[in-house]
Amino acid sequence: MKNIHYIWALSVLPFVVNCTGQKEVTEKLKPIVITETVVHDTDDPAIWINPQDASKSIIIGTDKDTDGGLYAFDLNGKIINKVLGLKRPNNVDLKYGFMLNGKKTDIAAVTERETNKVKLYTLPELKEVGEISVFDGESERGPMGISLYKNPQTEEIFAVVGRKSGPAEGYLWQYKLIEKNGSITGEVVRKFGKYSGLKEIESIAVDDEMGYIYYSDEQFGIHKYYADPAKGNEELSVFGKGDFKSDVEGISIYPTSEGKGYILVSNQQNDTFNVYLREDQSKGKIAEIPVSTLESDGSEVTNVNLGPKFPKGVFVAMSNGRVFHFYDWRMVEKAIKSAVKAVK
Repeated sequence: MKNIHYIWALSVLPFVVNCTGQKEVTEKLKPIVITETVVHDTDDPAIWINPQDASKSIIIGTDKDTDGGLYAFDLNGKIINKVLGLKRPNNVDLKYGFMLNGKKTDIAAVTERETNKVKLYTLPELKEVGEISVFDGESERGPMGISLYKNPQTEEIFAVVGRKSGPAEGYLWQYKLIEKNGSITGEVVRKFGKYSGLKEIESIAVDDEMGYIYYSDEQFGIHKYYADPAKGNEELSVFGKGDFKSDVEGISIYPTSEGKGYILVSNQQNDTFNVYLREDQSKGKIAEIPVSTLESDGSEVTNVNLGPKFPKGVFVAMSNGRVFHFYDWRMVEKAIKSAVKAVK
Protein backbone atom coordinates (compact mmCIF):
# COMPACT_ATOMS: atom_id res chain seq x y z
CA MET A 1 0.00 0.00 0.00
CA LYS A 2 0.33 2.08 -0.94
CA ASN A 3 -0.11 4.74 -3.55
CA ILE A 4 -1.89 7.75 -2.08
CA HIS A 5 -3.52 10.52 -4.14
CA TYR A 6 -4.75 13.66 -2.44
CA ILE A 7 -8.22 15.24 -2.55
CA TRP A 8 -10.30 17.03 0.07
CA ALA A 9 -13.01 15.02 1.80
CA LEU A 10 -16.60 16.31 1.89
CA SER A 11 -19.03 16.34 4.78
CA VAL A 12 -21.68 13.64 4.59
CA LEU A 13 -25.00 12.83 6.16
CA PRO A 14 -25.20 10.68 9.31
CA PHE A 15 -25.40 6.91 9.07
CA VAL A 16 -27.09 4.41 11.40
CA VAL A 17 -25.45 4.17 14.85
CA ASN A 18 -26.20 1.99 17.82
CA CYS A 19 -28.31 3.33 20.67
CA THR A 20 -25.55 3.08 23.29
CA GLY A 21 -23.32 5.57 21.48
CA GLN A 22 -20.41 3.20 20.99
CA LYS A 23 -17.79 3.93 18.33
CA GLU A 24 -19.37 1.62 15.77
CA VAL A 25 -22.28 1.45 13.40
CA THR A 26 -24.75 -1.40 13.55
CA GLU A 27 -25.58 -1.98 9.90
CA LYS A 28 -23.16 -3.83 7.64
CA LEU A 29 -21.99 -1.85 4.64
CA LYS A 30 -22.92 -3.44 1.33
CA PRO A 31 -20.45 -3.61 -1.56
CA ILE A 32 -21.28 -1.90 -4.85
CA VAL A 33 -19.42 -4.68 -6.68
CA ILE A 34 -18.43 -8.26 -5.88
CA THR A 35 -15.81 -9.63 -8.24
CA GLU A 36 -15.91 -12.77 -10.27
CA THR A 37 -14.45 -15.69 -8.35
CA VAL A 38 -10.84 -16.83 -8.55
CA VAL A 39 -9.84 -20.50 -8.39
CA HIS A 40 -8.57 -20.91 -4.84
CA ASP A 41 -8.46 -18.18 -2.19
CA THR A 42 -8.31 -14.40 -2.58
CA ASP A 43 -5.94 -12.63 -0.22
CA ASP A 44 -4.70 -9.11 -0.98
CA PRO A 45 -5.67 -6.32 -3.43
CA ALA A 46 -4.00 -3.24 -4.90
CA ILE A 47 -5.49 -0.44 -7.02
CA TRP A 48 -3.90 0.83 -10.25
CA ILE A 49 -5.17 4.24 -11.38
CA ASN A 50 -5.36 4.60 -15.16
CA PRO A 51 -3.67 7.96 -15.90
CA GLN A 52 -5.70 8.55 -19.08
CA ASP A 53 -9.12 7.60 -17.71
CA ALA A 54 -9.55 6.84 -14.00
CA SER A 55 -12.85 5.06 -14.69
CA LYS A 56 -10.77 2.40 -16.47
CA SER A 57 -8.57 1.76 -13.45
CA ILE A 58 -8.02 -1.85 -12.40
CA ILE A 59 -7.89 -3.85 -9.19
CA ILE A 60 -5.02 -6.32 -8.85
CA GLY A 61 -5.51 -9.24 -6.46
CA THR A 62 -3.82 -12.47 -5.42
CA ASP A 63 -5.22 -16.00 -5.50
CA LYS A 64 -3.35 -17.80 -2.72
CA ASP A 65 -2.48 -21.44 -3.35
CA THR A 66 0.39 -23.65 -4.45
CA ASP A 67 -0.98 -23.20 -7.99
CA GLY A 68 -2.23 -19.68 -7.49
CA GLY A 69 -2.26 -16.53 -9.54
CA LEU A 70 -2.37 -12.77 -9.86
CA TYR A 71 -5.64 -11.37 -11.23
CA ALA A 72 -6.69 -8.04 -12.73
CA PHE A 73 -10.33 -6.91 -12.40
CA ASP A 74 -12.10 -3.95 -13.95
CA LEU A 75 -14.29 -1.71 -11.78
CA ASN A 76 -17.28 -3.94 -12.53
CA GLY A 77 -15.46 -6.88 -10.95
CA LYS A 78 -14.83 -8.70 -14.23
CA ILE A 79 -11.56 -10.60 -14.64
CA ILE A 80 -9.66 -8.93 -17.49
CA ASN A 81 -6.19 -10.47 -17.10
CA LYS A 82 -4.33 -13.01 -14.98
CA VAL A 83 -0.98 -14.64 -14.36
CA LEU A 84 -1.31 -18.28 -13.36
CA GLY A 85 1.06 -20.91 -12.00
CA LEU A 86 2.44 -18.85 -9.12
CA LYS A 87 3.59 -20.80 -6.07
CA ARG A 88 1.35 -19.49 -3.28
CA PRO A 89 1.27 -15.78 -4.06
CA ASN A 90 0.33 -13.93 -0.90
CA ASN A 91 0.31 -10.13 -0.97
CA VAL A 92 0.62 -7.55 -3.72
CA ASP A 93 1.42 -3.85 -3.93
CA LEU A 94 2.21 -1.44 -6.73
CA LYS A 95 4.04 1.77 -7.50
CA TYR A 96 4.18 4.24 -10.34
CA GLY A 97 7.16 5.34 -12.40
CA PHE A 98 10.04 2.92 -11.85
CA MET A 99 12.70 3.74 -14.44
CA LEU A 100 13.11 0.53 -16.48
CA ASN A 101 15.06 0.43 -19.73
CA GLY A 102 14.96 4.22 -19.81
CA LYS A 103 11.18 4.40 -19.48
CA LYS A 104 8.97 5.14 -16.48
CA THR A 105 7.08 1.95 -15.77
CA ASP A 106 4.28 1.19 -13.31
CA ILE A 107 4.98 -2.05 -11.46
CA ALA A 108 3.31 -4.60 -9.19
CA ALA A 109 5.26 -6.67 -6.67
CA VAL A 110 3.93 -10.03 -5.43
CA THR A 111 5.28 -12.27 -2.68
CA GLU A 112 5.62 -15.89 -3.80
CA ARG A 113 5.81 -17.85 -0.59
CA GLU A 114 6.90 -21.28 -1.76
CA THR A 115 9.85 -19.98 -3.81
CA ASN A 116 10.97 -17.31 -1.28
CA LYS A 117 10.76 -14.64 -3.96
CA VAL A 118 9.10 -11.37 -4.82
CA LYS A 119 7.90 -11.36 -8.44
CA LEU A 120 7.63 -8.07 -10.36
CA TYR A 121 5.22 -7.23 -13.19
CA THR A 122 4.46 -4.24 -15.38
CA LEU A 123 1.09 -2.51 -15.15
CA PRO A 124 -1.42 -2.78 -16.62
CA GLU A 125 -0.03 -5.58 -18.84
CA LEU A 126 1.12 -7.93 -16.03
CA LYS A 127 4.32 -8.76 -17.92
CA GLU A 128 6.99 -10.28 -15.66
CA VAL A 129 10.03 -8.00 -15.41
CA GLY A 130 12.08 -9.34 -12.54
CA GLU A 131 12.28 -11.02 -9.17
CA ILE A 132 13.99 -10.71 -5.78
CA SER A 133 15.16 -13.64 -3.67
CA VAL A 134 14.22 -12.59 -0.13
CA PHE A 135 15.46 -13.38 3.38
CA ASP A 136 18.55 -15.10 1.94
CA GLY A 137 20.55 -16.99 4.57
CA GLU A 138 17.67 -17.10 7.05
CA SER A 139 16.13 -20.30 8.40
CA GLU A 140 12.69 -18.64 8.38
CA ARG A 141 11.76 -17.16 4.99
CA GLY A 142 8.30 -17.70 3.45
CA PRO A 143 7.50 -14.12 2.28
CA MET A 144 3.93 -12.97 2.93
CA GLY A 145 3.36 -9.23 3.33
CA ILE A 146 4.72 -6.57 0.99
CA SER A 147 4.39 -2.82 0.55
CA LEU A 148 6.23 -0.54 -1.85
CA TYR A 149 7.60 2.82 -0.72
CA LYS A 150 8.63 5.66 -3.04
CA ASN A 151 10.80 8.31 -1.41
CA PRO A 152 9.20 11.65 -2.41
CA GLN A 153 12.57 13.41 -2.54
CA THR A 154 14.80 10.85 -4.31
CA GLU A 155 12.03 8.89 -6.12
CA GLU A 156 13.82 5.68 -5.18
CA ILE A 157 11.43 2.74 -4.75
CA PHE A 158 11.74 0.16 -1.98
CA ALA A 159 9.98 -3.10 -1.17
CA VAL A 160 9.22 -3.75 2.50
CA VAL A 161 8.74 -7.50 2.93
CA GLY A 162 7.43 -9.59 5.83
CA ARG A 163 7.40 -13.36 6.30
CA LYS A 164 5.42 -16.22 7.78
CA SER A 165 7.63 -16.37 10.87
CA GLY A 166 10.75 -14.65 12.07
CA PRO A 167 12.83 -13.26 14.92
CA ALA A 168 11.71 -10.86 17.67
CA GLU A 169 13.85 -8.15 16.04
CA GLY A 170 14.49 -7.74 12.31
CA TYR A 171 11.32 -9.50 11.14
CA LEU A 172 10.98 -7.23 8.07
CA TRP A 173 13.58 -6.62 5.39
CA GLN A 174 13.64 -3.59 3.11
CA TYR A 175 14.96 -3.84 -0.45
CA LYS A 176 15.88 -1.01 -2.80
CA LEU A 177 14.59 -1.81 -6.28
CA ILE A 178 17.25 -1.58 -8.97
CA GLU A 179 17.52 -2.33 -12.65
CA LYS A 180 19.99 -5.04 -13.62
CA ASN A 181 20.47 -6.34 -17.16
CA GLY A 182 17.13 -4.94 -18.24
CA SER A 183 15.06 -6.40 -15.41
CA ILE A 184 14.21 -5.44 -11.84
CA THR A 185 15.80 -6.88 -8.74
CA GLY A 186 16.53 -5.61 -5.24
CA GLU A 187 19.27 -5.13 -2.71
CA VAL A 188 18.83 -5.27 1.07
CA VAL A 189 19.13 -1.86 2.71
CA ARG A 190 17.90 -2.69 6.21
CA LYS A 191 16.47 -5.33 8.53
CA PHE A 192 14.08 -4.01 11.16
CA GLY A 193 10.81 -4.48 12.98
CA LYS A 194 9.70 -5.98 16.27
CA TYR A 195 7.56 -9.11 16.46
CA SER A 196 5.47 -10.26 19.42
CA GLY A 197 5.73 -13.96 18.58
CA LEU A 198 1.97 -14.42 19.05
CA LYS A 199 1.07 -15.39 15.48
CA GLU A 200 2.52 -13.79 12.32
CA ILE A 201 2.99 -10.52 10.44
CA GLU A 202 1.30 -10.19 7.06
CA SER A 203 -0.25 -6.82 6.28
CA ILE A 204 2.16 -3.93 5.64
CA ALA A 205 1.26 -0.41 4.46
CA VAL A 206 3.40 2.62 3.67
CA ASP A 207 2.31 6.25 3.74
CA ASP A 208 4.73 7.85 1.27
CA GLU A 209 3.82 11.45 2.06
CA MET A 210 4.04 11.06 5.83
CA GLY A 211 7.03 8.73 5.59
CA TYR A 212 5.74 5.91 7.81
CA ILE A 213 5.49 2.13 7.63
CA TYR A 214 2.66 0.36 9.45
CA TYR A 215 2.38 -3.39 9.89
CA SER A 216 -0.05 -5.73 11.60
CA ASP A 217 1.39 -7.98 14.30
CA GLU A 218 -1.53 -10.41 14.46
CA GLN A 219 -3.11 -10.75 17.92
CA PHE A 220 -0.91 -7.89 19.21
CA GLY A 221 -1.26 -4.53 17.46
CA ILE A 222 -0.01 -2.24 14.69
CA HIS A 223 3.64 -1.19 14.67
CA LYS A 224 4.84 2.13 13.21
CA TYR A 225 8.34 2.89 11.82
CA TYR A 226 10.00 5.40 9.53
CA ALA A 227 9.90 4.37 5.87
CA ASP A 228 13.20 6.03 4.95
CA PRO A 229 16.08 3.70 5.95
CA ALA A 230 18.26 6.76 6.64
CA LYS A 231 16.00 7.67 9.58
CA GLY A 232 16.87 4.53 11.50
CA ASN A 233 15.11 1.51 12.97
CA GLU A 234 13.52 2.99 16.08
CA GLU A 235 9.96 1.86 16.68
CA LEU A 236 7.79 4.99 16.78
CA SER A 237 4.65 3.51 18.33
CA VAL A 238 2.31 0.55 18.66
CA PHE A 239 -1.44 1.14 18.50
CA GLY A 240 -4.62 -0.91 18.37
CA LYS A 241 -3.72 -3.16 21.30
CA GLY A 242 -6.91 -4.61 22.75
CA ASP A 243 -9.06 -3.29 19.89
CA PHE A 244 -9.37 -6.55 17.96
CA LYS A 245 -11.35 -9.74 18.50
CA SER A 246 -8.39 -11.84 17.36
CA ASP A 247 -6.24 -11.15 14.28
CA VAL A 248 -5.05 -7.67 13.27
CA GLU A 249 -5.05 -7.78 9.48
CA GLY A 250 -5.28 -5.65 6.31
CA ILE A 251 -4.24 -1.98 6.53
CA SER A 252 -5.45 0.80 4.20
CA ILE A 253 -4.73 4.54 4.31
CA TYR A 254 -7.24 7.11 3.04
CA PRO A 255 -6.05 10.75 2.90
CA THR A 256 -8.63 13.48 3.31
CA SER A 257 -6.07 16.28 2.91
CA GLU A 258 -2.33 16.74 3.30
CA GLY A 259 -1.26 14.96 6.48
CA LYS A 260 -4.78 13.98 7.51
CA GLY A 261 -7.15 11.09 6.93
CA TYR A 262 -7.93 7.60 8.14
CA ILE A 263 -6.11 4.32 8.70
CA LEU A 264 -8.44 1.32 8.35
CA VAL A 265 -7.38 -2.04 9.82
CA SER A 266 -9.28 -5.30 9.41
CA ASN A 267 -10.68 -6.76 12.62
CA GLN A 268 -10.71 -10.08 10.81
CA GLN A 269 -12.80 -12.37 13.00
CA ASN A 270 -15.31 -9.57 13.78
CA ASP A 271 -15.95 -8.76 10.08
CA THR A 272 -15.32 -5.09 10.80
CA PHE A 273 -12.65 -2.48 10.09
CA ASN A 274 -11.23 -0.43 12.95
CA VAL A 275 -10.50 3.18 12.06
CA TYR A 276 -7.68 5.39 13.39
CA LEU A 277 -6.65 8.94 12.55
CA ARG A 278 -3.86 9.14 10.00
CA GLU A 279 -2.48 12.22 11.76
CA ASP A 280 -2.61 10.87 15.32
CA GLN A 281 -3.06 7.21 16.20
CA SER A 282 -2.58 7.99 19.90
CA LYS A 283 -6.24 9.08 20.02
CA GLY A 284 -7.12 5.41 19.64
CA LYS A 285 -9.86 3.76 17.64
CA ILE A 286 -12.33 6.40 16.47
CA ALA A 287 -14.78 4.02 14.77
CA GLU A 288 -15.48 0.39 13.96
CA ILE A 289 -17.23 -0.24 10.66
CA PRO A 290 -19.12 -3.50 9.98
CA VAL A 291 -18.73 -4.73 6.41
CA SER A 292 -20.12 -7.60 4.37
CA THR A 293 -16.74 -9.24 3.88
CA LEU A 294 -16.06 -12.50 5.71
CA GLU A 295 -12.74 -12.73 7.58
CA SER A 296 -11.01 -10.12 5.44
CA ASP A 297 -7.24 -10.56 5.17
CA GLY A 298 -6.32 -7.76 2.80
CA SER A 299 -7.63 -4.36 1.75
CA GLU A 300 -6.75 -1.22 -0.20
CA VAL A 301 -8.30 2.19 -0.76
CA THR A 302 -7.94 5.22 -3.02
CA ASN A 303 -9.49 8.69 -2.83
CA VAL A 304 -9.31 9.27 -6.60
CA ASN A 305 -12.58 9.88 -8.45
CA LEU A 306 -13.11 6.66 -10.42
CA GLY A 307 -16.37 7.70 -12.06
CA PRO A 308 -20.08 7.58 -11.12
CA LYS A 309 -19.87 4.44 -8.97
CA PHE A 310 -16.91 5.67 -6.95
CA PRO A 311 -16.68 9.48 -7.14
CA LYS A 312 -14.73 9.77 -3.88
CA GLY A 313 -12.76 6.60 -4.41
CA VAL A 314 -13.15 2.90 -3.71
CA PHE A 315 -12.40 0.71 -0.71
CA VAL A 316 -11.48 -2.85 -1.77
CA ALA A 317 -11.45 -5.76 0.67
CA MET A 318 -10.86 -9.47 0.30
CA SER A 319 -13.65 -11.78 1.44
CA ASN A 320 -14.02 -15.50 1.90
CA GLY A 321 -15.74 -17.01 -1.12
CA ARG A 322 -12.81 -16.36 -3.51
CA VAL A 323 -13.85 -12.76 -4.17
CA PHE A 324 -13.06 -9.12 -3.48
CA HIS A 325 -15.67 -6.53 -2.45
CA PHE A 326 -15.65 -2.97 -3.84
CA TYR A 327 -17.23 -0.36 -1.53
CA ASP A 328 -18.21 3.19 -2.45
CA TRP A 329 -16.02 5.31 -0.18
CA ARG A 330 -18.89 7.73 0.48
CA MET A 331 -20.69 5.03 2.47
CA VAL A 332 -17.56 4.17 4.43
CA GLU A 333 -17.04 7.82 5.25
CA LYS A 334 -20.67 8.24 6.36
CA ALA A 335 -20.24 5.36 8.76
CA ILE A 336 -17.00 6.78 10.18
CA LYS A 337 -18.40 10.28 10.66
CA SER A 338 -21.59 8.97 12.26
CA ALA A 339 -19.64 6.79 14.69
CA VAL A 340 -17.43 9.74 15.65
CA LYS A 341 -20.45 12.01 16.07
CA ALA A 342 -22.18 9.46 18.32
CA VAL A 343 -19.50 9.71 21.02
CA LYS A 344 -19.14 13.48 21.07
